[in-house]
Amino acid sequence: MESALPAAGFLYWLGAGTVAYLALRVSCSLFTAFWLWVVGNEAGVSLELGEWAVVTGSTDGIGKSYAEELAKRGMKVVLVSRSQDKLNQVSSEIREQFKVETRTIAVDFSSEDIYDKIKTGLAGLEIGVLVNNVGMSYEYPEYFLEIPDLDNVIKKLININILSVCKMTQLVLPGMVERSKGVILNISSASGMSPVPLLTIYSATKAFVDFFSRCLHEEYRSKGIFVQSVLPYYVATKMSKIRKPTLGKPSPSTFVKSALKTVGLKSRTCGYLVHALMASFTLALPSWIYFKIAMNMNKAVRAHFLKKNKKN
Repeated sequence: MESALPAAGFLYWLGAGTVAYLALRVSCSLFTAFWLWVVGNEAGVSLELGEWAVVTGSTDGIGKSYAEELAKRGMKVVLVSRSQDKLNQVSSEIREQFKVETRTIAVDFSSEDIYDKIKTGLAGLEIGVLVNNVGMSYEYPEYFLEIPDLDNVIKKLININILSVCKMTQLVLPGMVERSKGVILNISSASGMSPVPLLTIYSATKAFVDFFSRCLHEEYRSKGIFVQSVLPYYVATKMSKIRKPTLGKPSPSTFVKSALKTVGLKSRTCGYLVHALMASFTLALPSWIYFKIAMNMNKAVRAHFLKKNKKN
């Protein structure tokens, strides 16, 4: 009987210690979540970084919202996108609404010979923020070998989703390093966190953006540069073909306001609380379950698109 008492005491303190540890972990997680998603870091992006912000793919969706939010903070904005007409329209809207200077550079990021023109357009500017947002996905989920015009799609996805991030960073980063401050926001995708079958090339290119961003952040954070990988789930944009925002599929404006609060706090973020919860659930799934769900979902989308296209 006496020998059982020390054992019982040990088990009691082991259990109490475990409960205390778990309670501390939960408390820390809740505090971190509150600080990140409620309080945020409004000062993470400001004029102190530099006069100008550069945003690629800036005439629609997430890119346009980043340009507007940065202009709201007093930054002058360089809009870089394909259509000069759309650039002129967005440029005019931003100037009128936020009373800041804007510039436009019209280039097609599917081409490789555009970066001398961009370099000339950025010459002499004190660039504090670069948003590498321009991107391209599939028209619909498809098996790799059955992608229409596969050679061209491979080239476009690599040039737009990968080459643009590397080359724009190469152009802007030296000035940031020279001034020992700057922020680079690379828009990846939740498709870059886990492989997505039937979106194979897109998913792989977004994984590159994520890895590139994380490596670059480690290389240059000691020099005052903050590089963030942004990995959203669906946002109500033209590219996602979602017209009506919901809680899980926010408007670009809602998403960007949330994501900007995480700058300086998290170098890798889903940018939006609901998306962060979705990512936690997805990453907790066994890989075979995740692949089964992803494959079946994209097969259903593919079938719906092909059926609808066949009728037309």
